[in-house]
Amino acid sequence: MKRDSRPFDLSALDLSKFNLPTAFPSALSNPLARPGGGVPLLPKLIIVIVVSMIMTTIQELKAYAPWFFFIAFAVVVVIESVRVIPQQQAWVVERLGKFHGVLEPGLRVIVPFVDRIQYRHSLKEVPLDVPEQVCITRDNTQLSVDGIIYYQVTDPRLASYGSSDYITAITQLAQTTLRSEIGKMELDRTFESRDVINRQIVAVLDEAGRTWGVKVLRYEIKNLTPPDTILRAMQAQITAEREKRALIAKSEGQKQEEINLAEGAKQAAILRSEGEKAAAINNAQGEAQAIIAVADATALATRAVADAIGTPNGLNAANLKVAELYVHAFGNLAKAGNTLIVPANLADVASLVGSAMTVLDNVKNAQIAKSS
Repeated sequence: MKRDSRPFDLSALDLSKFNLPTAFPSALSNPLARPGGGVPLLPKLIIVIVVSMIMTTIQELKAYAPWFFFIAFAVVVVIESVRVIPQQQAWVVERLGKFHGVLEPGLRVIVPFVDRIQYRHSLKEVPLDVPEQVCITRDNTQLSVDGIIYYQVTDPRLASYGSSDYITAITQLAQTTLRSEIGKMELDRTFESRDVINRQIVAVLDEAGRTWGVKVLRYEIKNLTPPDTILRAMQAQITAEREKRALIAKSEGQKQEEINLAEGAKQAAILRSEGEKAAAINNAQGEAQAIIAVADATALATRAVADAIGTPNGLNAANLKVAELYVHAFGNLAKAGNTLIVPANLADVASLVGSAMTVLDNVKNAQIAKSS
């Protein structure tokens, strides 16, 4: 016959058939809240009595049997009376089946035959794994969720008598609240709202745990796992969003490039026109200054000629100068081109000189009148 090597599951055992005490099922599911361990007082006394009776049947030990009985009885009573409570633990004492008190850490004394250590609780912060479960979101999507609870026993009496198994109660309430909170949200929001879900579950568990003597400190969602089809769809959506952002970024870059080029062309045109404007202004100012300089020089020459005419023999010198200029200009006519423009009467040089001198006489008379 082949032996089954699988471990035995105590949770599958129906304890109601064995008529066990109420605390025993809680001890199986919660090792931190367990009845007092060790050999009970009554079996110890029975062992002492049996050993004493055996000693009375032996001739050599018969005289020591009473002493052995009293000493062994005293030792058993002392052992059952003195308890050393470890740090961060609380032991619940029942007296004749009724709650009597909670033993704090340290050396404590109880009454044998009357008091009994019924429960032992750890006051440390305890992590409790919440099994994975399938939740339905608001948009009818299945979501596998598991988490972890951090709780602490704050009232050993309520933890012993407030619930037959507060760990099972916390676990079931956490799963129920989690399903309720997930059902209020859409799938996309559940991934963003872990903190909201955690706070809501902690609030519900802490409110219920007050009657169980337990305070729920934190709840953390470990995994949110949607179905494979949803994962593939989410991956495709993420890929599309990334491609969209890449195209938008590329178009924004091209737009900015064209704007920068247009701004550069605009600035270049403005600078070019500003340069042309400045050059035109400079040229105009230069020409104006040149005209003014020529006019000033002409005026000075004219005044010098007028002054020279007023001197003795100045008029004769002027006549001679005009005749020379006329002859020189007429001699250069043939050098300017094939076409010649000549006066109507080339022989009447005297009349031309006379006309020029008339002008000079008029200038001279005007100067004399001005000086007088």
